[in-house]
Amino acid sequence: MVKKNYHHGNLKSALIAATIKLIEEKGPTGFTISEAAKQAGVSAAAPYRHFKGREDLIAEVAKQGFSIFADLMEYAYDKGNGSAVASLEAIGRAYLAFARKNPGQYIAMFESGVSINADPELASVANRAMNVLIKAADELSSNMPTEIKPPSTMVSQHIWAMSHGIVELYARGEPGARSPFTPEDLLESGLGIYLRGLGVLPKEN
Repeated sequence: MVKKNYHHGNLKSALIAATIKLIEEKGPTGFTISEAAKQAGVSAAAPYRHFKGREDLIAEVAKQGFSIFADLMEYAYDKGNGSAVASLEAIGRAYLAFARKNPGQYIAMFESGVSINADPELASVANRAMNVLIKAADELSSNMPTEIKPPSTMVSQHIWAMSHGIVELYARGEPGARSPFTPEDLLESGLGIYLRGLGVLPKEN
């Protein structure tokens, strides 16, 4: 007999929690929807009340993750108190903190192959996070001369890529990826070099 450890109405939440745990343990392709059901303590047929299959479950985890992520990015942006540079630094640190605290959601969002644009709701919440970074980049470049000002979308994607690369190489605890510097120090120094290259920060003597 299958043990049911959820109350009526929260089957979906139990399955999402189980999927997050399985993603962290086995990766996004290392488990089946039946294993998620077993982890949640429900019958193998129960997940199909809410999801078409494993990919739907992973997309739901990604959606939840992007919602948390976007909230965190908005909070970090506000911490800049009107300074675009301070906002970008806070956003970058928030990126690292999110990946460290929520590895299952992070993997579902960025490493599972989930099609973000296939789900309008997922695309909307993912774009909300990106738009925070674009807004900060817009403010950063607002006073730059037009002839040297890069598109704010490009700036935001450069900073996103830098943050993502540091997470992948140094903030996930992967064997073989060692650095004498913390991920936060790497991000801060990398961002400083980038902003000085743009002329936003004064060059060091």
